[in-house]
Amino acid sequence: MSMAAKRDYYEILDVNPNATDTEIKKAYRRLALKYHPDKNPDNREAEDRFKELSEAYEVLSDPQKRATYDQFGHTLNAEGFGGFRSEGFGGFGDIFGDIFSDFFGGATASRTRRPQRGGDLRYTLEIDFEQAMTGLETRIEIPRMEVCGECRGQRSEGGRPPDPCPTCHGSGQVRYQQGFFSISRTCSQCGGEGVIITRPCRKCRGTGQVRVTRETTVKIPAGVETGTRLRLSGEGEAGINNGPRGDLYVVIRVRDHAFFARDGHDLLCEIPISFAQAALGAEIDVPTLSGKERIEIVPGTQSGTVHVMKGKGFPDLHGRGVGDQRITIQVETPTHLNARQRELLEEFARISGEDVHPISRSFLEKVKSLFD
Repeated sequence: MSMAAKRDYYEILDVNPNATDTEIKKAYRRLALKYHPDKNPDNREAEDRFKELSEAYEVLSDPQKRATYDQFGHTLNAEGFGGFRSEGFGGFGDIFGDIFSDFFGGATASRTRRPQRGGDLRYTLEIDFEQAMTGLETRIEIPRMEVCGECRGQRSEGGRPPDPCPTCHGSGQVRYQQGFFSISRTCSQCGGEGVIITRPCRKCRGTGQVRVTRETTVKIPAGVETGTRLRLSGEGEAGINNGPRGDLYVVIRVRDHAFFARDGHDLLCEIPISFAQAALGAEIDVPTLSGKERIEIVPGTQSGTVHVMKGKGFPDLHGRGVGDQRITIQVETPTHLNARQRELLEEFARISGEDVHPISRSFLEKVKSLFD
């Protein structure tokens, strides 16, 4: 581009000569994103426009160069402004780095090895119904990644620190020159880590970690239920490059009970009683998870009646009280009567004024009336 053909730098950036530094930076960012060669492949016009924008911003972003340009214009050549340097990011490194973050998702950032937190682990622990009520302390075996004891996580034989990458000199990035600007790419030799392992540790094969099985103690609080998740901080996978450990999550699964069920904090069960006990009343023993308890059956108890035993349920995990045991009474109707039992029941029915043949008479009459 000849000196006579050079356009005014303010015109190139589409800003007023009195524009602030922020306005100039904003204008350059907007136009550079629009005309960048990566967004306009095989477009020579866009490439020339991008170079023109970069040159204008190189001058107008520097207070001293801008003052010289405002006084002399293009009378001085580019070297008069201190030279437009394409071997690095030069005077416009900050904004150029911002633009490349937009293009490549932050590709200019170094990818050298940094401490990374280890992964979390999950362990499903089955416990008995009774253990969920009382809680317990148990030991479990966890397979997990540990720092290699042979190389102490250095990945190299003998624990020697890795060597700096000879290609990127430890930065993890390689800079390439492209015309008037330069870009950084991840080093292909070290993968962006900045180091290389010339003699990998034989035990961990250069990973810095080995899989081992560790035993750890788990305290299960009283009142847990299926799905309860307990977090053991720092009991997960080992971190990378001296990073912190992950956590271990123990997920509880409570086995079903043959007699009891659970509803929240309440313990549920069904107790059968005889017809005579229901009619006359009685005292019966009922099971709980802590032993037997005696309850009273009042005369005339109906099937489905619920008897509540306070404080015999599951404790709340957060210490907010204890649930109850709810006992549903089921009255059993006798099915096999001997002659004497049948005679007594029929007599009882006659004395009570009851129809001893409800199916054959009153019930069928009610059904018949539905179709009349």
